Amino acid sequence: MTHQLFSRRAAAAAVVAAVSALTLAACGSDGGSGSAPAKAGSAADGVTVAGAKITRVAALHDALPDAIKKAGKVRVATDVPYAPFEMFKTEGGQEITGLDYEVGQAVGAKLGVAFEFTPTKFDGIVPAIQAGKFDAAISAMTDNKDRQKVVDFVDYSVSGSGIMVAKGNPEKITSLDDLCGKAVAVQAATHQEDLLKKHQDACRKAGKPEAKLQTFPKDSDAQLALRSGKVVAEVATKPAAGWTAKTADNGATFEVVDDPAAIGGYDATPNGIAVSKSLPQLTDAVQKALQQLVDEGVLKRICAEYGVESIAVTKATKNAGES
Repeated sequence: MTHQLFSRRAAAAAVVAAVSALTLAACGSDGGSGSAPAKAGSAADGVTVAGAKITRVAALHDALPDAIKKAGKVRVATDVPYAPFEMFKTEGGQEITGLDYEVGQAVGAKLGVAFEFTPTKFDGIVPAIQAGKFDAAISAMTDNKDRQKVVDFVDYSVSGSGIMVAKGNPEKITSLDDLCGKAVAVQAATHQEDLLKKHQDACRKAGKPEAKLQTFPKDSDAQLALRSGKVVAEVATKPAAGWTAKTADNGATFEVVDDPAAIGGYDATPNGIAVSKSLPQLTDAVQKALQQLVDEGVLKRICAEYGVESIAVTKATKNAGES
């Protein structure tokens, strides 16, 4: 796991705890490889995802590897919880929900096979795919060159850091440049803190004062600073910020800024469905199915359900990670 991805996962995990602590929107439980798999909707009957009825496309089903067609399912690893990508529906429960789960349901319905999710610790996912325990993984996994050596990616989102502000955006913040001279909250020891520190040079070059950074040990503390007006913004992972804005007080407290120059977030990287290199036919079929979901607007609607419409790709790329 890269340091950047660790920071993103730590921040998002903190969001789950913060939402629960603030009684904003509780969801979460510790996932482990011993948990039971969660099956997607019926492959035969199709599923309804984001308001769209999705059924099997014969040509995509026919293109699947024989082993997948015979099994009638794709074995999928995921690390739960990591809001908003994967969560448990109830505290202490085993039923999975979240953006990644719905993407899996939709792709599986197109292919005419079930996507069966099994909670698995993140650092064990790729080795488990290599060992043949799973066919694929959908777990907000960054597509990068190192992982491309052992799995293939079909990219469905591009995400980075985002700016969360008070509802109504009273300070009219539109980009990182608008944070110069203002009090900004961020969780300590994260990629987002590094991003803000680097941006101080841009503030100085523009003849503006540096942003007044306030670092906090937990994301929940940073949220409280924004809620109380001690800061004008919080910088966090854009998916985590979007989910918090959507769920906190039923969406009445925060909102996320969409900078047109960084629509998926700052320093955005692609996240992909990881597929075993021993199943190239599955990779190709998943890519075609996902592109249909993009063209039909379903992928964007799935992301919108979790407050992160802006991270949906407009083209289902393969192995697009460049670092």
